[in-house]
Amino acid sequence: MFTRSPGLPRAAGGTGAEVFDVDGRRYLDGSGGAVVTSIGHGVTEVVDAIAEQARQIAYAHGTAFASKALDDYADALAPLLPFDDPRIYPVSGGSEAVETALKMARAHHLARGDQDRHVIIGRQGAYHGNSRGALDVSGRAGLRNPYRPWLGPAWHTSAPYEYRCPAPNHPNACGAWHAAKLDRMITEEVAAFIAEPVAGAALGACVPPDDYWPAVAEVCRRRGVLLIVDEVMTGFGRTGRWFACEHWGIRPDILVTAKGAASGYWPLGLAVCTAEVRDTIGAFVHGFTYSHHPVGAAAGHAVLKVLRDRDLVAAAEHRGRDLAHALRDRLADHPAVGDIRGLGLLQAVELVADIESKKPFARAERIAEQVVAQAKENGLLVYHSTGCADGRDGDLLLFGPPLVITETQVAELADKAAAAIRQVLGR
Repeated sequence: MFTRSPGLPRAAGGTGAEVFDVDGRRYLDGSGGAVVTSIGHGVTEVVDAIAEQARQIAYAHGTAFASKALDDYADALAPLLPFDDPRIYPVSGGSEAVETALKMARAHHLARGDQDRHVIIGRQGAYHGNSRGALDVSGRAGLRNPYRPWLGPAWHTSAPYEYRCPAPNHPNACGAWHAAKLDRMITEEVAAFIAEPVAGAALGACVPPDDYWPAVAEVCRRRGVLLIVDEVMTGFGRTGRWFACEHWGIRPDILVTAKGAASGYWPLGLAVCTAEVRDTIGAFVHGFTYSHHPVGAAAGHAVLKVLRDRDLVAAAEHRGRDLAHALRDRLADHPAVGDIRGLGLLQAVELVADIESKKPFARAERIAEQVVAQAKENGLLVYHSTGCADGRDGDLLLFGPPLVITETQVAELADKAAAAIRQVLGR
């Protein structure tokens, strides 16, 4: 979209897990936009905090001024992060946070005298953002291919995608198999490994086997490779923990997060590292125009308060179980539903042309797009992704509603999603 998108309804307002257009039509927000809206629409406390900070001072460059808004936000956030003594670098979104993390990793090794360590290993099928560095470490072929001549030296290893797991002894010891592949790939050129704790849109809420993260973390520690955890989509309660890596007790060297940090009320991303990484780097030659934005910090702090006061992390765990159960109840026997998976309020349905062979629909059929359009016609907003099976074919529906979604709305979400699938693909 460069200016106006023809044919799209015009949003007029929203409250909780509902969005309304200018014609007064109601949509149940089953995806939080691009899995962004965590605290729901229309939370006036956040709007008031943004306005109050803007009245005091709307912008002060981070190289010239500190601010109370930033200090207060960092103090409130630090105890919730999976670090003993975190250092927080605020930016304007997920791609900026990933770019910052990649530079942190390189700067860390340079400061230690490891000039050769410049390669970042990502995972096949992963998505980390659309800026050039973030796209380079992403493993989603359809997004990378047009810009491949511009991309850099990132390498890619296997991702834990249990529905299509290539491990020869699946489902036994899959995590160890992936970790061994990573171990064999690492050379003295490798600076860091970046991965999502639970795969986001590109592979559709893939939850790794329990042995995956401990084994991968051990490889990184043993080989002197920094572990970067991408929690852009999974952070701030989405999976039923403040950060998804907590499900496996993982303590990364660097963590990136965005989306739910400000719940769409302000563009906010965060790159967080350990005190050891920060102290090793020393002077960090990096920055964006809107880094360390005081209004962004006020927005993030207000969202954090709502998450805590309304106990929305626990709500995500409970409603996530309800959503998983409801989707299975309505769709488990549908001949085009290959897999239903996820964690907390990040759930996905993978659609296939043949259940037995797991054969995907051909991309030309645009199945996911058809289902999303039908769901919207039914009054349900759904996020989708394609190419999960082989980089080209494969259709996913992703559900990441606001954490304030009610039990009744969860049932409505599942009913309308199932109806859309049946309307497009039959019964």
